[in-house]
Amino acid sequence: MPDSAPRSHAPPAPVPAELLAYPVVIELPVQWSDQDAIGHVNNTVPIRWFESARIAYLERDGMESRLQAAGVGPILAAVSCNFRRQLHYPDSVLVGIRIARIGRTSFEMEHVVWSRSLGAFSADGTSTCVVFDYRAGEPRPIPGELIAVAERLEGRSLPRRSSGRV
Repeated sequence: MPDSAPRSHAPPAPVPAELLAYPVVIELPVQWSDQDAIGHVNNTVPIRWFESARIAYLERDGMESRLQAAGVGPILAAVSCNFRRQLHYPDSVLVGIRIARIGRTSFEMEHVVWSRSLGAFSADGTSTCVVFDYRAGEPRPIPGELIAVAERLEGRSLPRRSSGRV
């Protein structure tokens, strides 16, 4: 069973089997105001849900404080979202997150959104985060200690990006 996120975003049991591959899963309500004029959840909302899941992931096992201690923090470099099904109020969604691959200064995360009322995935996507030195204004190598913590959380060795600028 994946670990739940801190605070009030912890998903109640049971988490659908389709989400067991994601070490952090948070549950969020679909708000009335998440809908657009067409009457379905606006295309920007899953991107916000991805952000909430990234934050919950980085709060796990002291990752955020380890980054701060190293004088760096994450900065979002790219995000993508594939919309699979329309969502409507009322509903709640489970957002799963895991690291897809790790580079020298960045890591790519995979996100999925599971609709409780549909009993199916409604969106998925990726985000690329760069470990960034905000004072110097430039990327920094991912601290080895952070990789070790993420691998413990994920329960696996994280795939390394072997080529390209990451």
